Amino acid sequence: QVQLVESGGGLVQAGGSLRLSCVASGRTSSIDSMGWFRQAPGKEREKLASINRRAGNTYYADGMKGRFTISRDNAKNTVALQMNSLRPEDTALYYCAADRTYQVTNTPDYWGQGTQVTVSP
Repeated sequence: QVQLVESGGGLVQAGGSLRLSCVASGRTSSIDSMGWFRQAPGKEREKLASINRRAGNTYYADGMKGRFTISRDNAKNTVALQMNSLRPEDTALYYCAADRTYQVTNTPDYWGQGTQVTVSP
């Protein structure tokens, strides 16, 4: 089993930045990719970005690249999401995910509990 714990969420004004972090523990050798999803109230959960832990190759959903940057630190078993130029529509619960595939699928094997990001106008 793998456990994921997110941190770094909070309240920020529009135009500001936040850096989310997720640390993995347990059988981390079994996971090949980590990524981020979000779910806004009344909306479906959407995948934002993914990164392959060995190669470092990244995937971004349409419209995410440019404002959001995913990175990993294998020595610390962490993945981060740097979010810039935040907008009120970015308000959501952000989830870390890990998978045993090259990039995180839409149904990853492991989920974190989520961290709230609220962007005020």
